[in-house]
Amino acid sequence: MTGISRDDIRAAVGSGMLSEAQAASLVALADARRGVRDHLSGLDEPFELFKGFNEIFIVVGLSILFMGWLGITGFSIAATSASGYVMTAVYAAICMGTVLMLARYFTLTRRMIAPSIALAIFFAQGAGQLGLAIGWMISGPLPQTLTISAGTATALLAVYYALFRVPFTMVLIAIGVFMTAFGAVTIGGTFPEDPRDFFLLSGEGPFAILTIVLGVIGLGVALTFDMSDPHRITRRAASGFWLHVVAAPAIVNTVALTLYTNGSMAAQLTLIGFVLAMALFAIIIDRRSFLVSAVGYIVALSMTVMEDQAFIAVILLGFVLVLLGAQWEKIRRFIMNGTPSFPGKTRMPPWDLLDDSAPEVSA
Repeated sequence: MTGISRDDIRAAVGSGMLSEAQAASLVALADARRGVRDHLSGLDEPFELFKGFNEIFIVVGLSILFMGWLGITGFSIAATSASGYVMTAVYAAICMGTVLMLARYFTLTRRMIAPSIALAIFFAQGAGQLGLAIGWMISGPLPQTLTISAGTATALLAVYYALFRVPFTMVLIAIGVFMTAFGAVTIGGTFPEDPRDFFLLSGEGPFAILTIVLGVIGLGVALTFDMSDPHRITRRAASGFWLHVVAAPAIVNTVALTLYTNGSMAAQLTLIGFVLAMALFAIIIDRRSFLVSAVGYIVALSMTVMEDQAFIAVILLGFVLVLLGAQWEKIRRFIMNGTPSFPGKTRMPPWDLLDDSAPEVSA
């Protein structure tokens, strides 16, 4: 008998030999036969940008091809005539159609990661260009045109994700939602006076409130992905990862920057408490993005408060992060075993680790 590891199962899913549902069911069955999570090894966050240099080679070729296309069409269309609007829409449609055909091969057939990410970005550009053409046809003010462009791109990207299930597409969709929401606010004549207004709750306009609300919504969707695949075998978990990458900074930056800018001792203590809470939350859901987003504020706070001893605090912080990364699974097991039951706890990634050796699924 040979052993089949989780990496083998992920490879089987990637090659199309197993569906995502079959892979998740297989892992759940294997865990149940071993005593329901009693002997699981620590699970890291699935994160892949490419499988080999050939994917980078293909991405370089696709990028050159796309930049040449933009040079001929996308950047040379004037928005001053009806023919210009129509040709912009036609070129955008050709771009998206070509990307769809390429994605059928590189994403669905070859299961390549880096080319799939690049093609999703190219599709987003084409969708945004189509939205600009529509906005120009309406002849509205610039904020309205840009909002239509962002909304069109977001809607088409949602369709693209439904067709190809490329996890990175969730980043583009989330960014599109933010841009559409902010654009809708500016249509009413409200504009940010400072870039920090997007994160400062004390700033002008509703932008910071919108940022944190959308961040919380993104977090909710990401957790839904996570809890539907706690073993992190399928692309749902990878989709959740990319959503966390967007949601975490939106939430952490809004709260932490507001507290840090306040400058009072109470605000600084609250900031420390908030960062600790985010660290605990990151460990519970087994996602490091919230912790990474908060580290910069602790460094900045150390430099402000401790002054001459600031670098000692930075060294200590770096040591804590290295220790946390090296012992993440054990620390998480300790915290999860000591945390009272809460809704969804049993759907979090496994945490009961009896040893560091991962038993394999026998075949």
